[in-house]
Amino acid sequence: MSLKIRLSRGGAKKRPFYRIVVADSRSPRDGRYIEKIGTFNPLLPRDSDDRIKLDTDRVKHWLSNGALPTDRVLRFLDAEGLMKREARNNPEKAKPGKKRLEREEAKRAAEEAKAAEAKEAAEKEAADAAAATEEEADEEATDEVAAEEAKEASE
Repeated sequence: MSLKIRLSRGGAKKRPFYRIVVADSRSPRDGRYIEKIGTFNPLLPRDSDDRIKLDTDRVKHWLSNGALPTDRVLRFLDAEGLMKREARNNPEKAKPGKKRLEREEAKRAAEEAKAAEAKEAAEKEAADAAAATEEEADEEATDEVAAEEAKEASE
């Protein structure tokens, strides 16, 4: 029989109150338990003495008999100095999922295509402007040549 030291929920809707119990791991969360060894009231302020109450002698007894605490209870036991809880780190959890990466890649490709299109339009506009100035220069040169010819003809 595998024993767990875990929380058993009580209290009204949206007003939680937990018993810290020793139970068979196969029994339901709020079901049958072997012994109540403390309470946890999350509605009280963190610095309140009544927030977590533990019978440390019974906790030591059940730990020596092979009971394993759940993660939340292990936090309480670490705060009391009964067990050591190692800090957990899961860097994979913070990474975005496959679908999000695909959406971001599609968005980036669309932005690059739009930027390339804008650059192409700007280049075309610059080429058109250069051609227009060239035409104006040719017209001016033609006008000057015609004016010189007219001047020479009048002389």
